[in-house]
Amino acid sequence: MPERNSVSYSSVISVICRSGQTEEAWEILSRMRADGLSPTRFTFAPILSSSSSLLQLSQAIQLHPLILKSGLLHPDPLSATALLNVMGRNGKLDDAVKLFEEMPEPTVLTWNCIIIAFAQQGFEMDSMFWFRELMRTGIGLTDCSLVSILKVFRSLKSYEFAEQIHALSIKSFFGLSILVSNALLNAYCSCFPLVSLDKFFSLLPAKDLITWNTFITAMAKIDRPDRTMELFLSMSLEGFSPNETTFTGMLCAFTKIGLGKYGELIHAKSIKRNLNSGAYVGSSLVEFYAKHHRLDDSVTAFADISNKNVVSWNALISGHTNEDAFASCLVFIKEMLASEFRPNEFTFSSILKSVSVSDLGQLHSFIIRMGYESNDYVSSSVITSYASHGLFSDALACTALVTPFHVGSSNAIACIYNKKGRFEEANELILLQDSPDNMSWNILLTAHAYKGNYLEAFWLFRRMQVSGFVIDNYTAVCLLSICSRISSLDLGRCFHGLILKANAGSCEVFVQNVLLDMYAKCGSLESCLAVFEEMPEKNLVSWTALVSGLGLHGFIVEALERFQQMEQEGFVPDGITFFAILCACRHGGFVEEGMRIFNRMRWVYGVEPEMDHYVCVVDLLCSFGRTKEAEVVISGMPFQPNTIIWRVFLQGCKKYSFA
Repeated sequence: MPERNSVSYSSVISVICRSGQTEEAWEILSRMRADGLSPTRFTFAPILSSSSSLLQLSQAIQLHPLILKSGLLHPDPLSATALLNVMGRNGKLDDAVKLFEEMPEPTVLTWNCIIIAFAQQGFEMDSMFWFRELMRTGIGLTDCSLVSILKVFRSLKSYEFAEQIHALSIKSFFGLSILVSNALLNAYCSCFPLVSLDKFFSLLPAKDLITWNTFITAMAKIDRPDRTMELFLSMSLEGFSPNETTFTGMLCAFTKIGLGKYGELIHAKSIKRNLNSGAYVGSSLVEFYAKHHRLDDSVTAFADISNKNVVSWNALISGHTNEDAFASCLVFIKEMLASEFRPNEFTFSSILKSVSVSDLGQLHSFIIRMGYESNDYVSSSVITSYASHGLFSDALACTALVTPFHVGSSNAIACIYNKKGRFEEANELILLQDSPDNMSWNILLTAHAYKGNYLEAFWLFRRMQVSGFVIDNYTAVCLLSICSRISSLDLGRCFHGLILKANAGSCEVFVQNVLLDMYAKCGSLESCLAVFEEMPEKNLVSWTALVSGLGLHGFIVEALERFQQMEQEGFVPDGITFFAILCACRHGGFVEEGMRIFNRMRWVYGVEPEMDHYVCVVDLLCSFGRTKEAEVVISGMPFQPNTIIWRVFLQGCKKYSFA
């Protein structure tokens, strides 16, 4: 061009940014400034909206004063909105809010950006606050406004909010928008009663490929394979061709729930559409067959991938680590290197999960050679692998590489200190971290709990909350266990309420089991029964905790009934369950029932009694004068009786004058 101006420069910047060449656009902007031309309102937005997220943040920091100096920040919403969007995407919410409040007349696009900024970070209530503020302004909503707020609804507690937005979309005539329909469906799949989703899906005024993919994946994840396949076939009849997203979503879901025959059918369909050779579908097929212990088919699926990438190689290697085929993993790594693909942290972390003791040193040397010894993710896996094999000295030798920035590695070392009873060292190591995470706090809580420093543990939890960390399921288990030990029912109830409020594993079985145990040991059998009845899923530990609680409170008949109900529902009692019901029989004096259960323990369920079981049975018999039977039980023990058994037996003999 013989003569360039601000408009031509801005046009070139926009075109270059759309092609993904952000660095070149940055150079054009520098040349524009060197030519003495002033930026226009269209100069900065394309750069700030580019695809490189790491570059965007650095550019935003540099462009912010330039936009302000050019006089385009406050009067022009386009540049300011683009800048706000970058800040929100990178988690700089305080800066985003400050910029938003400085804007004299934010547009609906600006409002949408501030809503989605909080939604992407998972701040549901803040997102709803900004959405309500938008409605109060009277500017008017767009379909993107509804899509922005719907992104934050990801749990059952968001169900009512999602319904409100749904009603609003119908009232404001956005219900016909395919964009809003897809966002609603996606939100409902996360927080709606899934039995009602079929009706909602059938009533959608319009559907596209995203609609079908979203609903099919949701059905597959909730273990409805027949309905999933029905939808998959209906999709084709409706004129929609399944794409890579369709096949990948279904394969991932079928891998998780272990449905081999459906996965094979999806594989055949992908071959028919020539999608099995793609990296995404091919990697999903490799993972699917590996998880179903069909390694040969996994290798075949890998060979069919035309454009392999690191993810494909990692899927193959990870699948073989699950089968303890370490020799094969080494072969694959050599082939990976020969194909000019460099293993990453996920490659090494997968192998370290199943490496044998003899090969661990060799693999560690290879990791050092590849330059990953300072990678926090890999080094923490190395430390954990050494510890899992009992090589604690080798694990602790890695401490020299751990810096305050290596949070994962520090946590792994601190866990070892806890296991070895070196709680002070664990505490010191965690306190040296620059940015401790939730796991770091949980390790500290566990250390104080092990030491019996319960007051310090509660004080530490308070510090954790003040620091902005949210209680998770591991925190909940640790705190509830402390409540059980100190028999504090009121404190346990407070933590129960906090768990429900924070949704900290309140629906997870192992958290519910600890709640059961806490209420039983703290004297509230009613609450214990209520938690048990409300559990959406129960396992053997749940039943054992209930039986133990009933026996502890003297409800022996009810404990025996629950034990029988547990058997009827298909749960096979283990040694701990038998000990719980035998203790209940001992407390209630149910000698005949206790002996019947003790005999069934070995002959029906094949569970060999341990010392605790024999102590319980001998005590049960001796407490009611049946010392001859107790003597027979003792003589039939496959190992030597301990002092407790002899003490119980002699006390029974003395009590009933059989000494």
